[in-house]
Amino acid sequence: EVQLVESGGGLVQAGGSLRLSCVVSGFTVDDYDVGWFRQAPGKEREGVSCISRSDGLPYYEDSVKGRFTISSDNAKSTVYLQMNTLKPEDTAVYYCAADFPFTMGSRTLACSANLDHGMTYSGKGTLVTVSS
Repeated sequence: EVQLVESGGGLVQAGGSLRLSCVVSGFTVDDYDVGWFRQAPGKEREGVSCISRSDGLPYYEDSVKGRFTISSDNAKSTVYLQMNTLKPEDTAVYYCAADFPFTMGSRTLACSANLDHGMTYSGKGTLVTVSS
């Protein structure tokens, strides 16, 4: 059974940092596209970041580029999201997600396509609140 459990959320002042962790079970991190999406109150889900299994390259949504860093540790079965220089607009519930790489015909697409499509597996989320 695939499970993802997030932790590390909390209340932080603008400009501060948090590191989110996602412990996975039921699959090997290196075998899947893994990533994070968030949902703020009253807003649609937004893909934040992911790592493509096919080439190991990360993807970042434009608003978090240069501030967030995604990483994974296969030995610890954990995916991380380091969030620096947090802004009030980063306030949301953050979810860890995973899925097999998204393919179209013979092509394996970047994980961003998987994130946009909606990955099959996700956790229950962890709340990040950034105060101004």
